[in-house]
Amino acid sequence: MFSKSKIHEPGPKAASETEKPKAADATPPARPLGDFAPTSRNKPAASVLSSDLTIVGNVKTTGDIQVEGVVEGDIRAHLLTVGESATIKGEIVADDVVVNGRVVGRVRGLKVRLTSTARVEGDIIHKTIAIESGAHFEGSVQRQDDPLQGTGAPKLAPPSTPEA
Repeated sequence: MFSKSKIHEPGPKAASETEKPKAADATPPARPLGDFAPTSRNKPAASVLSSDLTIVGNVKTTGDIQVEGVVEGDIRAHLLTVGESATIKGEIVADDVVVNGRVVGRVRGLKVRLTSTARVEGDIIHKTIAIESGAHFEGSVQRQDDPLQGTGAPKLAPPSTPEA
């Protein structure tokens, strides 16, 4: 009634397990390549403009910026964090904007957050906004589905046109 073929089944499984380590031996070379590939794809750390730094001119990046100093000019970035000691005089255009310090100028962002230490003098054009209690804000707020497009690009173009 009982079949002895079950005893023979572990044999082929053992053979397939023997093949599996060979496959595992093949994967370690793939793993280091995989380890190196994501690090090259990872975005770099945020650029930090320290509190003793003053920039006069526009700043543009596809990455993240944390400003602790003074910027007199427009800033374009993916994520912009304005530190408590920072002052920005110019237009900000970024996917995410977190303001802890002072901004004098227009702010355009998909997500804009004014913390309790923020001081903003200018209009905010956003998709989503959060204003914490204690933040100082003087200007208008306008919601747009795509606040990064529209009048933001032409505003940066006219300063070049008068110079030419």
